[in-house]
Amino acid sequence: MLWIYGIAINCIGFAMMGIDKHRAIRGAWRISEASLFLAALLGGALGATLGMRVFHHKTRHWYFRYGMPAIFLLQLSAACLFRLLDSPSF
Repeated sequence: MLWIYGIAINCIGFAMMGIDKHRAIRGAWRISEASLFLAALLGGALGATLGMRVFHHKTRHWYFRYGMPAIFLLQLSAACLFRLLDSPSF
């Protein structure tokens, strides 16, 4: 069940970056930066980071360029720690 959530939230983070880029080009209403970061904090940091790279979106903002990968690394570290603590040999 957790895998399904992880895949879904990362797809959402990726899609949000693409949608926001498309809206930026058209000059339409945009997705707030807070919403983009919220999706990343809820587990979609990898998808959001990949979306930034694929769509070349928000890459000039230092807080996105360094923040999204930092959130992903924290999430990856937490997952590894929980996996280690959950192992029977620990």
